[in-house]
Amino acid sequence: MAVPASHASTASDSVRTRRSFELRKTAMYFLLLAVVVTLTGLTVRTVAAAAERRPAWAFALALLVAAGGIAYWRRRRRISAVKIARQAAQALDDAAETAVDVLDETPRVADPARPGDPALSAAPVTPAGSLAPDGSEAAGAPTGGGLYEPEQTAVLVDPAAPVADPPHAAYEALDPYEFEEAVAELCRRDGCWDVEVVGGAGDLGADVVARTPDGRLLVVQCKRYGDANRVGSQDMQRFGGTCFTVHGADVAVMVTTSDFTAPALEYAEQCGIVCVNGPDLQRWRDGTGPSPWEVADAEG
Repeated sequence: MAVPASHASTASDSVRTRRSFELRKTAMYFLLLAVVVTLTGLTVRTVAAAAERRPAWAFALALLVAAGGIAYWRRRRRISAVKIARQAAQALDDAAETAVDVLDETPRVADPARPGDPALSAAPVTPAGSLAPDGSEAAGAPTGGGLYEPEQTAVLVDPAAPVADPPHAAYEALDPYEFEEAVAELCRRDGCWDVEVVGGAGDLGADVVARTPDGRLLVVQCKRYGDANRVGSQDMQRFGGTCFTVHGADVAVMVTTSDFTAPALEYAEQCGIVCVNGPDLQRWRDGTGPSPWEVADAEG
């Protein structure tokens, strides 16, 4: 297939233009290189002449240049070290927050409920009129033609029977939403009104909100943890950052089925957050201990 003359001419012009541009660029590169080499040579020659005339000044100038180079290198190294340390600290903080969030969102399986009543066993009763293994007449059989009187059996406790769980273990058997409902029900029972369970995604730390009997705003966060998992300072700091400033709480409460770490208790005391652990929750439920807002009044 023949190529039109106009197209061939256009292609040829494009090739010539590109080659011309490359030649100009190469020539300009060598021209600039020659200028740089010339200036460098003049500078070296001038410095050498000055060093011959005043060697002390040349030596001092060399020392200043060397000191400036060393100081610049050390500064860059220090900045790099500080930057690496900050990045490492940020990575550790992000990893810790991610681990805490995963632990908060993962349901914790409570131990299976064990029977609270001890197992009972009764001594076997030998039928009336039968013989015992030693050949004697069985107890409880009618003697002398009298009426049959059944033998009284003793109740024995099985030594292998499991020990009942502590009372607060019942809360651990609940899922997180059921635990929040249980805490809300305790608030209603003790005279709170406008009680709502608001826990869930985007709750910003508030699981239960209510009005205390005297009208104050109560904000509660619930942590259904096992005995081996205590509420740490990061959980407490996240709640402390929202309970007052975001939710406007008059009384802020953290309720858990387990316990709190020492740093968490220290932070709560500084911020005025009431901490209710497993035993405190049990006493609140049984009516033998104060409610959280009563604890706040006593501490305030």
